[in-house]
Amino acid sequence: MRLHVIARGKLGRSPEAELVDRYAKRIAWPLKLTELPDVGGTVPASPTPNREVLLDERGRQLSSEEFAALLGRWRDEGVREARFLIGAADGHGAAARDKADLLLAFGAMTWPHLLARALLMEQLWRATSILAGHPYHRSG
Repeated sequence: MRLHVIARGKLGRSPEAELVDRYAKRIAWPLKLTELPDVGGTVPASPTPNREVLLDERGRQLSSEEFAALLGRWRDEGVREARFLIGAADGHGAAARDKADLLLAFGAMTWPHLLARALLMEQLWRATSILAGHPYHRSG
């Protein structure tokens, strides 16, 4: 299953970009990163079947193990692409939230969208590592 992170805004050369790149290199699954302008631009088409996850402060909070299990279940069900959408500073509209398969939150706090991208990449790396059987320090 391919992981596809679609984010509004450009990281450019920044500490956040370095973190995203560091985790992108560690993820063993196929990975695609797409940046869109803050306003406008269209979300690229996706292979089917897919799952669409929006990062949203109203979303579900999952543990790393729960997130890994979800990705593993989708992979085992034959999902070809899991898409993770990170909105601009104002987040996502109601129509996008209604269409999503999952709204995902990184806690109750509001995170800048550039940091949210680095947090997502770290959790994707952690989830794929858990699924590969690497020991996870909080398991057991």
